[in-house]
Amino acid sequence: MSETQSQPVWRFAPSPNGLLHLGHAYSALRNYEGARRSGGRFLLRIEDIDSGRSRPEYEAAILDDLAWLGLEWEKPVRRQSEHFGEYALALDRLRNRGVVYPCFCTRGEISRAVEGTSDWPRDPDGAPLYPGTCKRMGREQREAFLMAGRHAAWRLDMADACAGLEQPLGWREFGEGQDGRDVRAEPQVWGDVVVARRDVPTSYHLAVVVDDALQGVTDVARGMDLFHATSVHRLLQELLDLPAPDYRHHHLILDEGGGKLSKSRGSKTLRDLRSEGATPADIRRMVGLA
Repeated sequence: MSETQSQPVWRFAPSPNGLLHLGHAYSALRNYEGARRSGGRFLLRIEDIDSGRSRPEYEAAILDDLAWLGLEWEKPVRRQSEHFGEYALALDRLRNRGVVYPCFCTRGEISRAVEGTSDWPRDPDGAPLYPGTCKRMGREQREAFLMAGRHAAWRLDMADACAGLEQPLGWREFGEGQDGRDVRAEPQVWGDVVVARRDVPTSYHLAVVVDDALQGVTDVARGMDLFHATSVHRLLQELLDLPAPDYRHHHLILDEGGGKLSKSRGSKTLRDLRSEGATPADIRRMVGLA
C-alpha cells in the first residue's frame, strides 16, 4: 500500500443550495483539523445531486468562504453531478440483489395513504414511514408501468435487505473525543427508504456511501442530525461490499432560540459575518474552536 493510500482521509461535503453558516464552518474545521492532527488528507466534495436547488454562485461562495477560513483541500474537487454513472452502477447492484423495488407514488399519495392514522410509525426525522403501496404491486403491473415510461423512485426493501445480513451491523463512533465506542445500527427504523430519486439515479444515502468508498474516506465528522442516518449508510455499505469509515458526529451550532441554523430561519451566513467585520479567528471563537 502506498503512503497516500495508508493516510487517513477526511472530507467536508456541503451542498451548493445556499450560503455557509456557522454550523458548516464548525463541521469543515473539525474535518480539516482532524486531517492535520492525524497526518491525513483533506478533501472537499460538492454534493449537488439536487439540480433544482444547486447554484454555481453558491458553490463559488462556498469555496471562497472556506479559503477565507484558511482551509486548503486537494484538487480536483469531486462534484456528485459528474458521477451519476457510478451511482447508477451501485443501484444496478442493489437491483441484482433483489433488495430494491420501483415506487411510483407521489408525496401526496403517500400522505393520503397514512392520513388519519395518528399512531402511524415515523422515521427519526419525523416523516411517516412509507406504507408499502408499490411493494405490494404485482410484477405484471410494475413492469407495465415501467414499459409505459412511468418515472419511478427506487426504494430499499428494508425487511429483505436486513434479513440477508450474516451479522448485526454497527459502526465505530468517536463523537467529539478520542475514545471510540461501538454503536449498533438500526436501519429498520427508517422503513423502505428511497435510494434513487425519480430524476436522478441516486439519493443522498446512496451517493454518500459510494463517494466515501471511491475517495477512500476513513473518517467522517458531521452533525448529530445525521447520526441516525448512519444506520442506513452502514446497511448500504454492507450490501455493496464497501468499507465503513469511522464516524464522529458532533453537536450542532444552534441559534439564540435553540434552533438549528438554516437559511429558512434567517440565520446569519458567513458572508453576513464577514461583512460585519468578523475574522477567521472570530468564527473559530464563535463555534468553540478558539
